[in-house]
Amino acid sequence: MALKGLKVLEIAGLVPAPFCGKILSDFGASILRVDKIGFNTEFDCLSDGKQSIALNMKSPQGVEILRKICQSSDILIEPFRKGVMEALGLGPDILMNDNPRLIYARLSGYGQSGAYSSKAGHDINFIALSGLLSTLGRKNQKPTFPINLIADFGGGGLMCALGILLALFEREKSGLGQVVDNSMVNGSAYLGSWLYTSRHLPIWGKERGDNMLDSGSHFYDVYETKDGKFISVGSVEFQFYEALLQGLGLTHDDAPQIDTTGEVKKLFTQKFKEKTLDEWLAIFSTLDACVAPVLSLDEAPLHPHNVDQNTFFQHDGRFYPTPAPKLSRTPGIQDKRQQPHRGQHTKIILKELDYSDELISQLEEMGVIELYRPSKL
Repeated sequence: MALKGLKVLEIAGLVPAPFCGKILSDFGASILRVDKIGFNTEFDCLSDGKQSIALNMKSPQGVEILRKICQSSDILIEPFRKGVMEALGLGPDILMNDNPRLIYARLSGYGQSGAYSSKAGHDINFIALSGLLSTLGRKNQKPTFPINLIADFGGGGLMCALGILLALFEREKSGLGQVVDNSMVNGSAYLGSWLYTSRHLPIWGKERGDNMLDSGSHFYDVYETKDGKFISVGSVEFQFYEALLQGLGLTHDDAPQIDTTGEVKKLFTQKFKEKTLDEWLAIFSTLDACVAPVLSLDEAPLHPHNVDQNTFFQHDGRFYPTPAPKLSRTPGIQDKRQQPHRGQHTKIILKELDYSDELISQLEEMGVIELYRPSKL
């Protein structure tokens, strides 16, 4: 495993931090999730293979425990707004003084400075402030947000994991950790670097939804088929557009690639509704036209290409994506691992820190820690 031996402390949060931890865990790192006492963790679906310690980090004893854990950790991932960790006495100045090799990853919406740094927000707000949301959507419609994929996962968890790996690489030279400040606004904007740097190209320049790649073109869009399913078309280059027309049984006179009237899109819309998705896929199976089916989450794992690529694995009748990218010698874990119950490993961790059974019981009575006890049915 590429990250085997790394110890990561992940302060429990919503999607971005768990996803960052999942990436590290999938490639071999040991992840200890710090849960709030009594907090519902069932919505954290990204904790395969992690451990859980339940702490009251507002208590002096809870702070002491976390500091002790950090002394032997490689990485800390914290998901709070500016100033929260400092108010707890767990800021980077303190923890990195305890452990100069610690990589202190801060994964927040607005970062550690700026007018919005103390504000609450979600993916939709972060991509709005990054400028990306303004580019998403069809003509004459309000901007359309792509669920919560851009900020939470792309500009958040994934970008933070990249920052951690960069800091780990640098630590091999300096022997020192550093703070990784990952703002989801900044991360999303960086994810959109090409959108910012390509605005001078002729593919842009019009209103949202009226450009080549944002549903403004007939050769780069999604079309409904006869059976109510959908097919994606991305025939940008001339040779691919030629193949597209061949598959549709059309000529350049019928459907010129440069069309400012919108009539060709109407023609394509009518044409694709003449056959079922399977019929179109059979036609395009021998044509290199940049055409692919729009698959559901249930259909994608069963597609022959994804099966051949080992894009998903199956566990108890459900499919899950395999880690990406695939490494030739040290690939990620392609298996469904158990998700921890809140506080499941509290006692184990404290025993490793040389806490006695008596002291552990006292801490539980004081509300500093929570021990997991399976319900007896």
